[in-house]
Amino acid sequence: MKIVLVSAVALIDIDGRVLLAQRPEGKSMAGLWEFPGGKVEEGEIPEHALIRELHEELGIDTWDSCLAPLAFASHSYDDFHLLMPLFACRKWDGIPQAREGQVLKWVHPRDMRDYPMPPADIPLIPILRDWL
Repeated sequence: MKIVLVSAVALIDIDGRVLLAQRPEGKSMAGLWEFPGGKVEEGEIPEHALIRELHEELGIDTWDSCLAPLAFASHSYDDFHLLMPLFACRKWDGIPQAREGQVLKWVHPRDMRDYPMPPADIPLIPILRDWL
């Protein structure tokens, strides 16, 4: 089974809320809410992939020193296995804006169960809830 490495982030605002993005129509798992991020390209490390994805998807900039490893997801889907490190980030430049048709929402971890998420993301909710 193919292993897909995806880097994700819990962007945490001053009120302890985390940014979730809703997958747009036309993408797999459309309508589900997820942590921002994306695939790690060949020759990239997870932190650099995340910095690139945050700039492309949300128009914000951050740095390696602002990404703290928090947890990871490991989940088998029908045609691939997802390995997804989740980083916490409290410092970035710019205001997150949806650049790829996604809907964005700041959510307290205690309320994340109200938002349908991909199966790989669900086990990360209690970790965030307990950590924040």
